[in-house]
Amino acid sequence: MSASRARLGVIFFTVLIDLIGFGIVLPILPVYAQRFGAHGIGYGALIFIFSAMQFLATAILGRVSDRIGRRPILLTTMLINAAGYVLFAFAPSYWWLFIARVISGCASGNISAAQAYVADITTPAERSRGMGTIGAAFGIGFVLGPMIGGLADHYIGHVAPGLIAAGLSIVNFFSASAILQESLAVEHRTTRPLFDFGHMVEALARKQLRPLMLVWLLAPFAFSGYTVVLPLHTTKLFDWGAKELGWLFVVIGVIAAIVQGFLFGKIERRTGARALLVVGLFGMAVSIAAVPYLHSSLAVYAWTVPLAFANSLFAPAASGLVSIYAAPTEQGTILGAAQAFAALGRSAGPLAMGWAYDGLGSRSSFLLAGGVMLLGALISLTLEPVSHAPARAPGPA
Repeated sequence: MSASRARLGVIFFTVLIDLIGFGIVLPILPVYAQRFGAHGIGYGALIFIFSAMQFLATAILGRVSDRIGRRPILLTTMLINAAGYVLFAFAPSYWWLFIARVISGCASGNISAAQAYVADITTPAERSRGMGTIGAAFGIGFVLGPMIGGLADHYIGHVAPGLIAAGLSIVNFFSASAILQESLAVEHRTTRPLFDFGHMVEALARKQLRPLMLVWLLAPFAFSGYTVVLPLHTTKLFDWGAKELGWLFVVIGVIAAIVQGFLFGKIERRTGARALLVVGLFGMAVSIAAVPYLHSSLAVYAWTVPLAFANSLFAPAASGLVSIYAAPTEQGTILGAAQAFAALGRSAGPLAMGWAYDGLGSRSSFLLAGGVMLLGALISLTLEPVSHAPARAPGPA
């Protein structure tokens, strides 16, 4: 196996373990929030603060990784993640739960370093496929994490999911410390001001990057709003709990793992990342807007399949396009800008949709989220075409 493929495998397992811990929290967070008396805006605030901290962290960590390398960022954030999960497990009130999400949000900014790591070790022709590998880790993490979290909460107790997530973060730290090598060459390291958000303005100023940055803002805004409204909607209408939400995320994860792990590279070689980005956005817009018209739990599970498929096309295509447009010396910075826009969208979306749910009702909230996603899809049509070469076939094992 080539050195680059071996390192790609290491970063895959690093992201996978990290995402299992993250996925454990997903189905139980709305249940915890409602147990502490939170409604739409209160639950939305928990999602908001996580994404707001992620917004700050991605803006900073992308630049730090360009300065000191990817490895130190990934290792440090694993330890911070573990601390956040321990606090999540023992949170005695809504506000302690809020603080736990602040800590985890800061640690989650490491995704820009992970993506930059992939960009470091892949050629431009292989980059979208490499980003698809990270997407596959997300997908598998969303299969195992929510399933573990929902079942552990249901059968063991409320403390178990957070402690399991913390333990996985510690295991991730020690395994990555032993295996993960630095990917950023010394000659490619750059120094930029840490608290200068001008990289976002700079990315927006580039004609080629501007539509992508707007898409990175609008799509997470809509999708995160959907994830806030959906648990509240299904809990009220179908009496769902952590176990049912866990299985929903399992469906999403299975589809993501299949699409991004096996299908995305084959489809992308034929169509290019731009076409997949456009299809993914339009597909998510239609799928989200249709949810309030579903009248059974089975229908919700079934309709999640096209939504997850569209989302699985969007994520690696968007990441691959950003990394192709960026120069080798600014991979962390530009990917950090994209993730910062995404975190900004994920910050505003939950608050907006939580407010819409409390004030306008669930149907209007889903339609609003679908409308924002549709706007992102229309903007994606203005993206400049980019040439794409077939990804290189895997070398012999």
